[in-house]
Amino acid sequence: MKPFILSETNWKAIKDKKFDLAVLPWGATEAHNYHLPFATDNIMVEKIATESAQIAWNNGSGVIVLPTIPFGVNTGQLDIKININLNPSTQLAILNDVTDVLNRHEIYKFLILNGHGGNDFKQMIRELGPKYPKMFICSCNWYQSFANSDFFENGGGHADEMETSVMQYLAPDSVLPLNEAGNGIGKKFRIKALNEKWAWAERKWSKVTADTGIGNPHKATPVKGEKCLKEVINKIGNLMIELSRADLDNMYE
Repeated sequence: MKPFILSETNWKAIKDKKFDLAVLPWGATEAHNYHLPFATDNIMVEKIATESAQIAWNNGSGVIVLPTIPFGVNTGQLDIKININLNPSTQLAILNDVTDVLNRHEIYKFLILNGHGGNDFKQMIRELGPKYPKMFICSCNWYQSFANSDFFENGGGHADEMETSVMQYLAPDSVLPLNEAGNGIGKKFRIKALNEKWAWAERKWSKVTADTGIGNPHKATPVKGEKCLKEVINKIGNLMIELSRADLDNMYE
């Protein structure tokens, strides 16, 4: 039993405990090429949340990790079989209810640890801020906490070399052999600005990729995944420590 994991602990352990920071891992349930499980984002974000919180807890932080939300925004993938979609408005409703609980119990620091590229919590946080003025709400996309090229030869963004390597390390029994994986070839927009990322439109996933992956996974190894994951966990552990210790009345310098 880890006392900082809400789903593992009990009322006896927490009823008199003061928590400074709540962490909500948020993933998705979606196809990841042919070789990775639908729960890939959930497996990764939950492990990162747990191990990072362990670092923070060991350093005296009052952190509590909430159960992972397993569904994310997949509005561009509605035609892909059993990809589960939560609309952004549904996510906002969930976040509002969770924030209300934390606010009632005087846990005023709230980190949303995001593991899915389709999730975007910025505008939701802006909307919740005035409603809960005592709360400090922030989000973190763990997959943006490092330079992909420091660990991997190929990029991509979905079921690519990075995600495959991390899953080979974390859950090898859930990963098919790489000779069964697709090549993750992703088509680009015909409009230049959309590819340069200074304009944006949602991609229709089944028109972009034949195997649901974007990025070639075939050079993935568990060794690469372990090295990358260790850096991520250390960085996010330190983020949790800083958030736990932060004075909400003195946040700027």
